[in-house]
Amino acid sequence: MELELSADLRDFQGDVRGFLAANLSPEVREAARLSTTILAEHGATQDWHRIMYHQGWAAPSWPVEHGGPGWDPMRRYLFATEYARAGAPILSPLGLSMVGPAIMGHGSTEQQAYYLPRILSGEDVWCQGYSEPGAGSDLASLQCRAVARGNDYIINGTKIWTTNAHNANRMFCLVRTATDGKPQAGITFVLLEMDSPGITVEPIHILGGDHEFNQVFFDDVRVPQSNRIGAENDGWTVAKYLLEFERGAAAQSAALRVRLEDIRIMAAGRRGGNGQSLGTEPAFAQALAGLEIALTTLEFTEHRTMAEIAKRGSQGPASSMLKTKATEVQMAVSDLAVQAIAYYAAPHQPEERLAGANLAPIGERDEMSITARYLNDRAAAIYGGSNEIQRNIMAKLVLGL
Repeated sequence: MELELSADLRDFQGDVRGFLAANLSPEVREAARLSTTILAEHGATQDWHRIMYHQGWAAPSWPVEHGGPGWDPMRRYLFATEYARAGAPILSPLGLSMVGPAIMGHGSTEQQAYYLPRILSGEDVWCQGYSEPGAGSDLASLQCRAVARGNDYIINGTKIWTTNAHNANRMFCLVRTATDGKPQAGITFVLLEMDSPGITVEPIHILGGDHEFNQVFFDDVRVPQSNRIGAENDGWTVAKYLLEFERGAAAQSAALRVRLEDIRIMAAGRRGGNGQSLGTEPAFAQALAGLEIALTTLEFTEHRTMAEIAKRGSQGPASSMLKTKATEVQMAVSDLAVQAIAYYAAPHQPEERLAGANLAPIGERDEMSITARYLNDRAAAIYGGSNEIQRNIMAKLVLGL
């Protein structure tokens, strides 16, 4: 692998860095910094989405024919790295990185022409209807039922842990359309509008106090069969294709390095048990060095994923390796951050974590999100398919066991 950047790539990296420095406002940067989940405050994120859309960079992985920049894997990686270093908020991946590619890969020409421009511009905000109270990592056991009636499906059931459903106007959803045969063979992938009669969204406040998740209830919800992606009872194929994109986000190590550098700065300004800087305390310094090594291994796993994309056109089982390693490092980073702020981790101050808040915090303002992020990061090894499930995938598809 060639590790030195060409002059062309260095120029590209400089252009990205310059654009972000010139266009990322302090307000949007603050909203991203105070975020404790995968999404920053909705209004700030949508404002930033519009700026990125007009620049042509809202969907770095999209091909030119669908409105993307057509970047190769290396440019996408460099972009994601600079984006993380700049502290920009993540644009909702549910549309741009998940259902968008699924529509490209399995949708009709008419569906692509209608949905993709709306996803790209941010006009449509999406949520994912996969998990149910009895179907999480064992997604094939889902029971939310869709019955064909005329040209429509009538949907009844519920979905849970539905990220951003309270802000979304559309959902991509897995429903059961058949009960005979293998469970995977009776699932269909449909798109629906969140203002459809019969849909109720109930909030779920997560451990850190944030409202990111929801439970969505369907009571005789009517969805046109023309909103189906792929064939009836073949939704499992579409879902597996989509999950590769959910599990294999690029340059996660860059964002984690930013967080690790924040910890290093915090530790330098605090006294440890020996009266010296916390950063020089042997146990803390050892943990910090261990995470530096773990991040380096994560970076090389990302490079292997890029090579897989270049070779196959998709990430394949490499996405499971990346998801597992990244979430383990993510949780370790948030754990060390809590250790760094010590007793300042105890106060619960959700109001002070809002962008633009003018309340006096207990401790430093930049530390207000650390405990909530630590608590919310506990879910990282579960969502997107638990790490135990990812290890089973790796055992089968990578090791051939």
